[in-house]
Amino acid sequence: MITKTGSARWEGTLKEGTGHVSTESGALSEQPYGFNTRFEGKPGTNPEELIGAAHAGCFSMALSMVLGESGLTADSIETTAKVGLEEKDGGFAITKIHLDVTASIPGASADDFAKAAQTAKENCPLSKVLAAAEITMDARLA
Repeated sequence: MITKTGSARWEGTLKEGTGHVSTESGALSEQPYGFNTRFEGKPGTNPEELIGAAHAGCFSMALSMVLGESGLTADSIETTAKVGLEEKDGGFAITKIHLDVTASIPGASADDFAKAAQTAKENCPLSKVLAAAEITMDARLA
């Protein structure tokens, strides 16, 4: 089993407190986040943004794998994951993730691409773990 680590430290109350997130690799190191970056649009990161980046990266790799199994290689795959957080059942829940995918794949038809993108969405490890949320996607060739 491969294990990767992310960590967070929080200090203070929900609204006035501050936190920092880091990753084992050092790609993120003490990156600040807080109520204002999560709910008020202030500069900084937040958990939903980080989930979106991770999901977009995982999906892009999964799509590359599926294409390769069909003898296709993408010149580029660009994926944006929009993570929807809303009030639900007295708290907050991630209720929707929308993947917007654009790829340049020499020799691929629109149908080839749509099938590969669907297979990647169904088999991406993060799509599987986030299955409690509705995961939608737009997929198109560049």
